[in-house]
Formats: sequence, C-alpha cells, structure tokens
Amino acid sequence: MIPFSLLAGALVLLAGAADAALSGYQISCGATSEQVAGNVTWVPDAPFVHGGKAAELGSPGVMMPMLASLRYFPDASAGKHCYVVPAERHARYLVRTTYYYGGFDGGRAPPVFDQAIDGTRWSAVDTAAAYARGLATYYEAVVEAAGKELSVCLARSRDTAPGRSPFISALEVVPLEGSVYSAVNFTAYALSTVARHSFGRAGSVLGYPGDRFNRYWEPYGDGSISVVESQASVATEAFWNKPPEAVFRQGLTASRGKSLDLQWPPAPLPAASYYLALYFQDNREPSALSWRVFDVAVNGQLFFAGLNVSTAGSMVYGAAWPLARQTRITLTPAPDSPVGPVINAAELMMVVPLGGRTHPRDVIGMESLGRGFLNPPSDWRGDPCLPKGTSWTGVTCNEDPLARVTAINLTNHRVGGSISDHIANLTAISSIWLVGNNLTGPIPDMSPLHHLVSLHLEDNGLTGPLPESLGSLTRLKELSVQKNNLQGTIPRSIRNRAIGDISFRYTPGNNLS
Repeated sequence: MIPFSLLAGALVLLAGAADAALSGYQISCGATSEQVAGNVTWVPDAPFVHGGKAAELGSPGVMMPMLASLRYFPDASAGKHCYVVPAERHARYLVRTTYYYGGFDGGRAPPVFDQAIDGTRWSAVDTAAAYARGLATYYEAVVEAAGKELSVCLARSRDTAPGRSPFISALEVVPLEGSVYSAVNFTAYALSTVARHSFGRAGSVLGYPGDRFNRYWEPYGDGSISVVESQASVATEAFWNKPPEAVFRQGLTASRGKSLDLQWPPAPLPAASYYLALYFQDNREPSALSWRVFDVAVNGQLFFAGLNVSTAGSMVYGAAWPLARQTRITLTPAPDSPVGPVINAAELMMVVPLGGRTHPRDVIGMESLGRGFLNPPSDWRGDPCLPKGTSWTGVTCNEDPLARVTAINLTNHRVGGSISDHIANLTAISSIWLVGNNLTGPIPDMSPLHHLVSLHLEDNGLTGPLPESLGSLTRLKELSVQKNNLQGTIPRSIRNRAIGDISFRYTPGNNLS
C-alpha cells in the first residue's frame, strides 16, 4: 500500500508525451469514455467487468484522470467481483490497483476489503489513513499469467462493515520483459511491492517518463546524508530489471572513509521473504586511478562484498531475503577506496506464495457454462473456486491442490440460455441443480460425470430427447426433469434403473414415453 497525491501533475509519466505509448491495459474504473494524458490512454472499464455501479468524483482537469471516477460493488451476495483482462500464458505482468474513496457512498472513511489475483489473496485494501491525509493509494504486484486471462478481484472480508461496498478507481496490467525480476519462481510465487525509491531526488512526483513499464519511483531523501548529482549516461538495457536512466541522475553518498547508513524503507516490515534490488552508479569521470568500492550489508548481514561501482552502473539483488521490522542498509567503503559509497535507487517486494487455482479442465467447463447462460450471477468471473471463501455463486469446490468443482446450485436464479456441452469437463461434480430457470435447448451428454449423484433440471424450457448416457452414471440417485419440453422415448438404461435405485421424475410436462 503506497499513498500518493491526487493532483494531475503528481505523475511525471502523464506528461511524457514524447515517449512511446504504454503497452498493456490502463483502465479507468467507472469511466464512460477514453481519456488521454501524455502517453497514457485510460480506457473505460465496461469491457472488463460485470456488475457494479459507477460513481463520478471530480474533474479530470484537477485530479488524475483515473481518480475522477470509480466502480463500487454493492451486491453483498456475490463471492467476489472480478476484472478479467486478456493475457499471454506464462507471460509476466505488473498489476497495479488504485483507490481513492472520495466519499462516494456518503461515508466518512473508506471501507476495508480484500483484493485477489486469480486464485491468490493478494492483500487487504485499507486506505483510511491515506484518505484522511487527502491522498489516494496504490497497490502493485508482479505475477505470471497461468492462462490466457488474468483476473483481479475485490471481495468482502470479515473487516468489511455491513452495508459497505468494495470499490476501485483504476486498474493497470502491463506486460514485463522476460528478464525483469526473473530470479523469482513465478509458478509458485508473486511479488507485492513494498517500496520503490529514487534516492536523493526532491519533490513528490512518482513516475519517470523513461520507465517503459510505468513503474512509480518515489523520491526519497535523508537530510543527514549528502546528495550527489550525475550527468553520466547509463545503458539500462544491460540491467535485468530495466530501471529508467533517470534514477541514476541523483543518489545519496558519504565522504571518503565513511559508511553510509540508511534506514530504508521508512516503515517497519512484517516478517517475510523479500525481493530486494539496489542500484548504484559512480558519478565521476572514469579513471584507472580512481574507483568506488564498498560492501553492502542489510541489517548487519553481508549482502554483497567488494562492489566496484563505475559510471556504467551496477545492480545487486536478493531474490528471497528474510526481513522483519525496521531495515537498515549499510554501505562500508573499502579501506583504499578514494571516495565514499553511493546508492541511487532501490526496490523492495514481498514474496507472496501463490494460493492455488482451480483445475484447468474445470475452469474451461465453468467458463463455457457461464458463456452459455444468459444473466449468470455477476460473480461468475475469475477463478471459480479460489481464493477460499470466494467461489462463484452457487458453486461448491473441494480443497485439492488443484481445486475441483463438486456441486452447482443455481435454483431460481432466473438464468437463461443453454447448458454448454463443456459441463462434461466437471468430472468431480456430484450435484447439479439448475431448477426453476429459463434454460432452453437440449440436455448435453454428461457421460464423463461418473461422480454425479443428483441431477435436477426441472422447471425450465429444455427440449430434445433424454440422453441415454444418463443411465450409465452408476452413482446417479436423483434425476428430475419434469416441467420441461423434452420429447421422445425414455432410454431403457434409465427406465430399468428407475425401477430400483434412481428417483426419476419426468412428469408433469414433457412428451416422454
């Protein structure tokens, strides 16, 4: 969680019209039209989300474009509310959510709720402290897409007060190059940004026009530490994380023979593993007789020994560094170094274990089922089962490492459309209740559903024959299809079992014999 100013000039990137257009998706939640600011085009959110209500907060000429509106989700019956963005499978993305409450619901303080990416709970969203200071808040993560879509979801939590609604101002999903943060195993972990600072820079501007991924680099200074300026060019293409060249223009330094001791980040940290990247550059002209060498320690533990920093710049990192409480970075010069140490920028991200996901075949089945329905529940977006406690309305799942759908109950949900053939993908399901809806079309083949015990399709508008394959489901105990428009002969396999172990109801309604 990182607070920032609401004013339109607070992001330098928005004025960087000379830069190439930013890739990915920059979504202004609740907006009704595109807004261009510098090299960023903010698009309306309607294509990416179902449900919710829009609210206007202020003039884009005064506030940043993505803060002038928001979308909130008053439906407390939904497990979660998801934005779904196209993605490339196994590609890496920077995801940023932005929140500015603005009193849209007449309250005095913003509600608290959770946010998730795919099946992983990302964090709580608690922006009250920042809002009280007149600031907006952003959260940022780096994730790998498991499929062709990436879902970012909001969900009520036990900390959400009754009658309060999750909301969101903006969502950004930006593709990253393969080398960026590549030391992390993104099949098992995500990164959640804690701090990203450009040292020695004054002011309150967050961004740099040169950051191709639109990462925010906050200014950070310490009045007790000297600031150094540099005009030397740095080829940042050589750096795995591709920092903007501008972060090397200023830095913090100590005099010859002195250590540089920096408490960073400013806030204490919860005990966890962190990805830590530090950036350095010598601001002096290159010389064979002059060098800048020092050791880097974090909380007294050696992080890198004998770092020799030149005008070309350097980066050192730890992919899973244990940290807790206050953190101190200490740069200790080599005894013969003619100048003191220097540091220009740093990034710190918490390493977040992924929370699992739903089995891909069930995801395909559920998404296809949802596409076939008219007016499905608004939360039928994102992962069908996860995070735990946020499964789709009417959907029950088990707790396997790859979660499986075990039951669907949409009784009297006024769902229209048809039942997709891909319901056959749900091979762990034991109960299907689609009673009292407006479903039409045939009953699809369900022969792969060997765990199915209860199938209730009564009181719809289904047509066509009763599939013979239903009689082959040896665990099926309840089959109810009355009050439809089915036609034809009842298959022998079903009629024979109805004499013994199946409760079979097909009248009134239908034209079955």
